[in-house]
Amino acid sequence: MTVGTRSVLFGAHAFWLHPLFVAASWWRLYGFPIDVRLWLTFVLHDIGYIGCHDMDGPEGEQHVERGAKIAGILCGPEWMTFCQRHSRCWVNKHGGQVSRLAIADKLAFVMTPWWLYLPMTAATGELAEYISVSRVQQLTNASAFTDYERRLILNGSARQWLWGLQSYTLRWVQAQTSKDAERIKRAVEGGSFGERGSTSESVRHDKSHTTLGH
Repeated sequence: MTVGTRSVLFGAHAFWLHPLFVAASWWRLYGFPIDVRLWLTFVLHDIGYIGCHDMDGPEGEQHVERGAKIAGILCGPEWMTFCQRHSRCWVNKHGGQVSRLAIADKLAFVMTPWWLYLPMTAATGELAEYISVSRVQQLTNASAFTDYERRLILNGSARQWLWGLQSYTLRWVQAQTSKDAERIKRAVEGGSFGERGSTSESVRHDKSHTTLGH
């Protein structure tokens, strides 16, 4: 059984737990997710890890496609894009904006308590890869982290590493929600909701499916 399959079954992306944290994060950010299609993406967005031999390597980076294709078939092309754009790696390669699913997904990581996250990821074998990748990022993108976060990630125990990464991730979420609010404000003022164009698809898409103003 591959590490990706283990992750979806009983690890960081457990199909029976992770979507609930994503839903809770969405509720906290944007209001209760009343659209069933949102719940579908909460469940589908990470199923592409099934069969992957790595989480942050070449195979893991492609994990968005499987769930996105299913979402597209069931709900339409906008939901396929919405699902694809939950991955920052995918957005970096293809351009555009991350979707609100990305923001809720990252907040879900922050909200997951250490006493769940660490035993689950240790059991699947994910934890070692996550720690290794995040420590390499200190060399390539050190300016993104505070001194406190760097100390925890580089020199701390697994629990301290998690605190450091969750601190960094929370700051990223806060930055994205500020950008999201500004995009919404510009879109409303410019009357661009419902149009295809320069307005991000995530903003146009989300207007009819969630509570605005957060």
